[in-house]
Amino acid sequence: MILTVTLNPLLENRLYFDSVQMGISNRANNQVFRAGGKGINVSRQLNFLGLKNVALTYLGGSNGKILRRIITEENINFSAVSTKSETRAATLAVEPDKEKLTTFFEPNSEITKTEANEFKSKLNKMIQNCSTVVFSGSSPSAETDDIFSYGIQLANELDKMSVLDTYGEHLSSAINASPTIMHNNISEIENSLAIDLSSEKDKICFLNDLYKKGIKLAFLSDGSKATYASKYDFVYKIEQPAVKEIDSTGSGDAFVAGIIYGIEHGFIFDGFVKTGSALGAVNAAKWTVCSSSPEEIDGYIDQVSITPIGKKMKLINDSPTH
Repeated sequence: MILTVTLNPLLENRLYFDSVQMGISNRANNQVFRAGGKGINVSRQLNFLGLKNVALTYLGGSNGKILRRIITEENINFSAVSTKSETRAATLAVEPDKEKLTTFFEPNSEITKTEANEFKSKLNKMIQNCSTVVFSGSSPSAETDDIFSYGIQLANELDKMSVLDTYGEHLSSAINASPTIMHNNISEIENSLAIDLSSEKDKICFLNDLYKKGIKLAFLSDGSKATYASKYDFVYKIEQPAVKEIDSTGSGDAFVAGIIYGIEHGFIFDGFVKTGSALGAVNAAKWTVCSSSPEEIDGYIDQVSITPIGKKMKLINDSPTH
């Protein structure tokens, strides 16, 4: 069982237009509500891959009720802590013919200390019944900033594999808690930690620092550009499949789901990296988020190129579960 943790879920109000002009009234020709939030995206993609999972999140107010209905209709298994504050929402102006998407985010929810403690209590119980726990997305308020580091430490104590994919002020403490696996967009790391990762040398040094903190696998993605990865003290450059990008929303989450899927099925490094990279690329070529089947990525897996930097690639099975 995989547990995904989302502190800052999102109700997406997608409005579809032929064309949008700023400063005037625009009338949509279609409206669709969707469930967002990085951990929820991972859960959706794991469902499409046939991997059993459960999502833990916050839900509150009218937006929370709508989001609860959508998640239920998607057959995503979930558990939620109720909040007094309204679940955040976003309005997305979609122009399919122009392959253009503009997003307007509402303010984050305000989580109380009581609600944060209730979340920790539920997380404590749920983590014991899973093999892997995924901590994804941002922290909505100061009261939730320590939840990811708390959960990672708990996972380590219980000998569970943990995956971290977050950003913001709490990123540093979450890294110091030593998750098993870490994935981040490069710009998110630079903004969160106030560091420069513009050169290949900078990326390699950062990956080496993560390994020294006990992180066994780390991935630094940069959209369609090369991903840099570390496997223990080995570093690799991963070239992504070429696709026509439509909407990259959730591509990092699809990548994470592919990594988890591969590890759960006993793939070695090459196998789960290629699976994750193919899922991320295919996701970017679609309007729907984290909804790709194994059949959809078959033609892209062989397009992923993995090159070792420095040390030669090991040929033994040294995935984090071994």
